[in-house]
Parts: sequence; C-alpha cells; structure tokens
Amino acid sequence: MAAVPEPLTFALPKGRILEDAAPLLAAAGLDLLPALEAAGRKLLFDLPTGEKILLVKPVDVPTYVEHGIADLGIAGLDTLLEQGRDLYEPVDLGIGRCRMCVAEPGDRPARLRRGMTLRVATKYPACALRHYRSKGIQPDIIPLFGSVELGPITGLADQIVDLVESGETLRQNRLVEVETIFEVSSRLIVNAASLRLKQPAVSRTISSMRRAVAQREQADEAQSREVPSRKAAAVQ
Repeated sequence: MAAVPEPLTFALPKGRILEDAAPLLAAAGLDLLPALEAAGRKLLFDLPTGEKILLVKPVDVPTYVEHGIADLGIAGLDTLLEQGRDLYEPVDLGIGRCRMCVAEPGDRPARLRRGMTLRVATKYPACALRHYRSKGIQPDIIPLFGSVELGPITGLADQIVDLVESGETLRQNRLVEVETIFEVSSRLIVNAASLRLKQPAVSRTISSMRRAVAQREQADEAQSREVPSRKAAAVQ
C-alpha cells in the first residue's frame, strides 16, 4: 500500500499581509477564512483539506521555513534580504508593495565631510550596511525598533533607511526620500528540503500560486482599462 503523503505546513504572517494573501491562497485551493474564524486565538491549526497552518510574526516566517518547521511561507523581500536565509523564492505574490528608502531632513540634508561618519538609524542594519558600503561609505548604523523617523528629528541620526509606502509619515515628520534602495513585495518561500522530499505537493502549490497571481494581474489589468473608458463615456 502506498504511503499517504504528509500534509504541507504553511507559516503565514499575522496581520495585513495575511489579509492580502488570503484571496490568492483561496484561489490556489487554501481557503483560510473559515478555518481562521473557527481557530479563534489558536496559532496552529489544520485546514479541512489537511494542510497545517502556523500563524507567526512576519519577521519569524523565514526562521520557521528555513528550519523545516514549515514547508512553505509568505515573507516580504525586506525580511528575506535582511536575514539572508537559505530559502527558495519561487513566486512574487505582488502584495505588500513598498520600497526600502534612504530619507533625511528636508531642511538639513546630510553632507559627508572629511573625518565625518554618517549616522544612519534603521530597523534593517544588514540592508543599510550593504547599501552604504556599495557606495564606498562606512556608516555608523544605529539599530532602532520603533519609529526610525525620530532619529533625524532628535539629532540621533543624519539619515534613516526604512520601508516607505505612501511617504506620508516622512512628510509629516519633515523628511524627504533621497534614494530608493530596492522595491519590496511579499514572496512565497519554500524550505529547500521540502522541495525535494515533498516535491509533488510543493510543486502543485507553487503552480497554483503562480496561476492565482497571474489571474489577479489579468483582472487588475482589465479593471484598469475599464476605468478610462468609463470616464470617457461619462464625458460624452
């Protein structure tokens, strides 16, 4: 008798990214919402289709996947580049879009002078250090875990490196973007061993997620074409 395949385990981020990912997961055959409601405050539960779900902090998703506690997960590119985990990233989900930027006070731009060390406040010390070193600058990286915008305001730092979506928080704190380091979105990530040992199930999930992303992109494109035509019709 053939062995019953072990069900896949997913590490999913609690919060907004999970809300954005839920429709994609549902389109790929993982209907989370009823199970989430039934689970209440549980952080580990099973779907009716057999898959196991771990709900963890977004920053912890790569750890659970790399160590094989979960076979697959969803994580932002910012977290993946900061942590440098040994993971497979087969699908860009196109959700959680933002950008990693350098920002500074609009009325006090940083100017490097001889003997001066640039002070940079950030939640992403590894990403920040790589960026500045690529430009030949050895900065003083100041790790912060709260609102990094306070760094330049209080004189703690000359610049910040942080995620920016609309830029409104920067504007309210009189900071301006001076450089985009990289664009960020959430990715489907896969444990390397699971890709080999559970290849059929993992490959099916990857293919299903790719189709779900493609279908959403097609729907978004169709909707974007409809809006101008409706406006034109209204003008006529």
